[in-house]
Amino acid sequence: MDNIRPIRNDEDLAWAIGEVEQYFDVPPDFGTPQADRFDILSALIEAYEDRYYPIEAPEPIELIKAHMEMMGRKQSDLADLFNSKSRASEILNRRRALTVDMIHKLHKEWGIPADSLVQPYHLVTEAA
Repeated sequence: MDNIRPIRNDEDLAWAIGEVEQYFDVPPDFGTPQADRFDILSALIEAYEDRYYPIEAPEPIELIKAHMEMMGRKQSDLADLFNSKSRASEILNRRRALTVDMIHKLHKEWGIPADSLVQPYHLVTEAA
């Protein structure tokens, strides 16, 4: 593997990204030295970014909303999943917490990671 080095700073990161970009349009053949180089550089980039630029997981309701947007789903689809229009509205508006059954359905039917749905989040409280 020629010219592979640790990524210690943003300049090294930019170099590594530049090196792997060439493989985006024409991926290297599996098992070749170029494929190994791509894999190693990609792992180094990921490790550096995870350490210095971590991405916080969205809280459960934001995750559901993002998933719905990406998949072209509407509140009515969530209502169908929960068998209740009002429950879907209450969940999306943070007036009711997700139940274990809801989390299970979101995970099983929509493929949203259950461990991300069980994270605590704030509900909207009504002013008295």
